[in-house]
Amino acid sequence: MTAPHQSTLMSGYAFDGSYVALSRAGRAQKRIFDIVLSCIVMVAVFPILVIIAVAIKLDTPGPVLFRQTRVGLNGRRFRIYKFRTMTVLEDGELIVQAKHFDPRITRVGRWLRRLSLDELPQLLNVLKGEMSLVGPRPHALAHDHAFAKLINSYAIRGHVRPGITGLAQVHGLRGETATIQAIQKRVELDVEYIARWSMLLDLEILVRTVGEIVRPRNAY
Repeated sequence: MTAPHQSTLMSGYAFDGSYVALSRAGRAQKRIFDIVLSCIVMVAVFPILVIIAVAIKLDTPGPVLFRQTRVGLNGRRFRIYKFRTMTVLEDGELIVQAKHFDPRITRVGRWLRRLSLDELPQLLNVLKGEMSLVGPRPHALAHDHAFAKLINSYAIRGHVRPGITGLAQVHGLRGETATIQAIQKRVELDVEYIARWSMLLDLEILVRTVGEIVRPRNAY
């Protein structure tokens, strides 16, 4: 990473521990939408989930699912689910981000990551109430600690549930965050999403996410 840079984003914004990013009605509406759509998608893609699971088992030894500690709403930790795409199962205080042509990525994993199919098990996190379909992407715990020290507005992201996709992702900001500028831009879009939230915005992001999957950018 480059030298630390303190973001001035949202300077003077009244966003303390008592702040509620969404109204009670908005939170309920978003939660109902998450549950209904997640159930529909899981039923629709169930055959694909089975095929992926079999492919992973045949490709390399190890579990089908990858679990890693992430930080969710109001700082609560949870275990995120993904299809395993690498030969390692890293968690904890030292995690190396995936890079282009990373030798740790399996043959099946490379296709799953490119098409974002490795994220499908996170529908279970949504149903458990740990994530939302749309929201700021949760980072590995080690990266979360590092980014929070570098970006003043980073903690604002914790006032909503993390998402499977988000405003930053549909702007092509995926993959490795090798510079402060890269993570800062993501945080700016995450905060913008929280400030602008509406069900229409969530629907727009979900539709644009399909486009990002069809023409993947920075997915490796």
